[in-house]
Amino acid sequence: MAAIYPFKAWRYAPEFVPVQQAVTQPYDKITPAMQERYYEASPYNLVRVILGKRLPGDVEAENVYTRAAACFQNWCQTGVLRRDSEPSIYRYSQSFTVPGSSARAERRGFIALGRIEQYSAGVVFRHEQTLAKPKADRLDLLRATRAHFGQIFMLYSGAGKVDALLDSAAAPDKDIDIELTDEYDVVHRVWKISDPSVIASVQVQMQDRKLIVADGHHRYETALTYRDERLAAADTGSGLPVPYDSVMMTFIDMDRPGLVILPTHRLVFGLPSFSAAQFQAETRKFFTVEEVDAGIDAARATAILQQAGHAGTALLAVTAEIAFLLHSPKAVGASLFGNFSLRQQALDVVQLHKCLLEHVLKISEDAIRNQENVSYCREPAEALSQVRSGKVQIAFLMNPVRMEQVRDIALAGEVLPQKSTDFYPKLLSGLTIYALE
Repeated sequence: MAAIYPFKAWRYAPEFVPVQQAVTQPYDKITPAMQERYYEASPYNLVRVILGKRLPGDVEAENVYTRAAACFQNWCQTGVLRRDSEPSIYRYSQSFTVPGSSARAERRGFIALGRIEQYSAGVVFRHEQTLAKPKADRLDLLRATRAHFGQIFMLYSGAGKVDALLDSAAAPDKDIDIELTDEYDVVHRVWKISDPSVIASVQVQMQDRKLIVADGHHRYETALTYRDERLAAADTGSGLPVPYDSVMMTFIDMDRPGLVILPTHRLVFGLPSFSAAQFQAETRKFFTVEEVDAGIDAARATAILQQAGHAGTALLAVTAEIAFLLHSPKAVGASLFGNFSLRQQALDVVQLHKCLLEHVLKISEDAIRNQENVSYCREPAEALSQVRSGKVQIAFLMNPVRMEQVRDIALAGEVLPQKSTDFYPKLLSGLTIYALE
């Protein structure tokens, strides 16, 4: 069963810093330029903790992680961060413009602690594989700070029942604790809910729900590892959750409106003998290939993909000299897809990874996992710029995975390749903080 708990969050004290100058996008979405901008915004900006600058003289006793821990401890001691006085859950709303359109949408959920579960327990389900480097980095930060600064984005199916409870407890236009607009023009609002009867009702509604990790697989698995490191010394005699047996989560009802998934495009680099002509010839074994304008722009690329995607798999491959649309996958031997089910094989991202990245380009699963020859980007314009500047050898643009595909694959105990989904907008880091000690 899914166990959730209220908690006394640490939050920024407005007399020290406006929260808009202190919170950040998730660590893995912070570019070097964003990092600089966050540093300049305030001496209390959370970037100093979740993605601090690495210095040439860093050693074991003084490094990015020890500085993060010292910074966090100082802010707690000096009042920059202040702990709420009563256990609460936090209603969280995000209003935004859907990328690529003028439509406005709102996504609502709530922040609470969720008990960490092994995937095998059948309570929490992943939908993506993870990368090794981010997990090692986040584990070092968690060991140093002993706190969670961002939330794991969890999906559940609740038919709007929990939302109705929270709406009655947190009036949409009243008693807002936090309201800010981020750099993507997303309006974030937070309401603190401390009524024990409301919290208990939410806990009852959530206890039979299955949870799907939408965003935060690396941090969730890091929390699992850290819990296992500490579990032997845990005192569970009180019946209360030990601090490191829980992690901060935002729970979103997938039956409600406002869920938007964007594609994550693939950039291939560092191959010793890449030939666009040879790649195109090899690709014809797997797809119907149609050349498109080599000077295609992002808007036209997106339109082509959307139109072709109505009929099934559609991928756009772009090199410095040529661009071509790949569609109508051809029948290939089942051995090519290994243990992937027919449900997984039907997805564009699986076709891309197994047929093109691994078979045609000979990039191993380990190399992809370690980001040795493949990187990722959200914006098609950025992907096109990278390949035309020569920084990467080939870019693969694709359509997003649909929500029902994510749900069905996750609940079946299956996974997608790394970075298959990009839920938009992101949950801000620093709105609430969960200190383990």
